[in-house]
Amino acid sequence: MNLENKQLRELFALANKIGNKRYHKLTHQDFENYRKFDYWRYVNGDYECGTTQESKDWVTENSDGYCPICEQHYSVKGGKSIDHKLPRSQYPWLSMDFQNLWVICRSCNQEKSDMNWYEYEHYIFIHYPDWYPAVKAVRPKSLLHSLKG
Repeated sequence: MNLENKQLRELFALANKIGNKRYHKLTHQDFENYRKFDYWRYVNGDYECGTTQESKDWVTENSDGYCPICEQHYSVKGGKSIDHKLPRSQYPWLSMDFQNLWVICRSCNQEKSDMNWYEYEHYIFIHYPDWYPAVKAVRPKSLLHSLKG
């Protein structure tokens, strides 16, 4: 499947089709991975960026101190957060797939919320056109490829 030549509307439709198809086939392991992420990221449920040593190490290895979307230093934007590119509310089986995780500032994470990735791209395109190339560059293409079938 070549995603490069797809229009944004086609990508939305594909993401929704894949999500809806898979969501109704969640396995026991999917739920275990979902719970594992909660433990990995939160210990006491009130902190979003690495309260386990493993998650702290992951954040350090996958962040240069600047949000990949707004390019502001995390300290200027209220801190950083481990976020799911494809929201775990719609793709819970991807909650522990490290290809689906990224570190973004809290402000961008709150704005993204549970938007499907392509809704998020559209939102950025409309509201922050200067940020669109950065968002497009980190599009979760390999995750969509892995979800085929």
